[in-house]
Amino acid sequence: MADGLTTGSSRDTGAVPVRRPRPGAARWRARYRVVPWWLRITVVYVLARIVTGALLMSFARIQSANSFTLQHPHYLSFASIWDGAWYRVIAANGYPSTLPVDAAGHVTENAWAFMPAYPFLVRALMTLTGASFELVAISVSLLFGWGAALVFRRLMGRFLDPARATFATVLLCVAPLSVMFQVAYAESMGLFLLLVALLLLVERRFWTMLPVVLLLGMTRPTGLAFALLMVMVIAVWVVRPAWIRLAPLGSIRQLVAPAVVAVVSGLVGLAWPAVAWAVTGVPRAYTDTELAWRSSYIGWKDLVPFAPWIQGFGWWFRQPAGSVLLVVVLIGFAAFVFMPPARRIGLELRLWAVAYLVYLLAVFFPQSSTWRILLPIAPLLGIVALPRSRAYRVLVVVLCVVLQWVWMYYCWWVDGYDWTPP
Repeated sequence: MADGLTTGSSRDTGAVPVRRPRPGAARWRARYRVVPWWLRITVVYVLARIVTGALLMSFARIQSANSFTLQHPHYLSFASIWDGAWYRVIAANGYPSTLPVDAAGHVTENAWAFMPAYPFLVRALMTLTGASFELVAISVSLLFGWGAALVFRRLMGRFLDPARATFATVLLCVAPLSVMFQVAYAESMGLFLLLVALLLLVERRFWTMLPVVLLLGMTRPTGLAFALLMVMVIAVWVVRPAWIRLAPLGSIRQLVAPAVVAVVSGLVGLAWPAVAWAVTGVPRAYTDTELAWRSSYIGWKDLVPFAPWIQGFGWWFRQPAGSVLLVVVLIGFAAFVFMPPARRIGLELRLWAVAYLVYLLAVFFPQSSTWRILLPIAPLLGIVALPRSRAYRVLVVVLCVVLQWVWMYYCWWVDGYDWTPP
């Protein structure tokens, strides 16, 4: 493997009882291995999208008329509600130069909360093809989701044996939030770019990361989190390079490339708020817009770093139970990410999960969209995929599909006055 990187061994240690293969099993495995890995992942992805599509349509058949759709909408219409409606506005009209405000002067919900790369790409393809927003947006999501699945398999293959890497990818394809791969949201595009950036990081192709990081920061608000990841990687390289499978630093010059990536990612993380300021003339245009979405929960409050999760858990569970539960959740997350088996997926991917969580703790208010916002820590599925038990794997896949239905019921389906947007 390039750059002296190592992968997880495909053999388990310890004595393993020899099993007599079932008749035809060896022949089936031989045929299975002939099929290219990318084709196997593609088949899994397509089958998963069919299952998820059927679940979506089961809700569409009972969907009543609402502010997004008519009664019993077709698939394209039903898969383009919620944030899809905002992306449609951006694709058609761009961003407002004047911020909408309520009677008290507070900025209300508007398009500046959404990054431009996805809706502008959709708009360009609409212009080229003449197709509708719904068709183009959902097609873009499907294709980027497919790409994400392929890149995810390669990324997992850097650390896990082929069987585990493939099962981790199966989990990505059927995950409770995998519906994001086939609706008019930017998540699949953002996840694809993130996984490419992480793969390039693992392969130490720092200069190649730059355009990916730039586009990622204009697709989903992950620039500051990725900058923090790069800072942590640099710190580990300086202190204990063996932890990330790197030779000790020979010169300061070796730090230039990762340092540039960190700086660029941090700047792109600040670029969109600056653009919103420049266009609207309001310095806090972006942050005030984001705060509008949480005002229905806790009222109008200024953004104080690391306060939103305390406020959110207090709103959902009351205090002091909220703060106690938050501590428990954070301890549980740390234990999961740094338990010994988790080392199999490499330090870089675990550091990414930590960096992203720190970013969320600093700025995000936990609400019904939290589950969707957690999609970027999908590389942790590599830990979930470690057990080899067939019964365990079947159970996890079934549980994921069931949780898809649960999520659609509580977050996607519009049931009267809905306060749980995805």
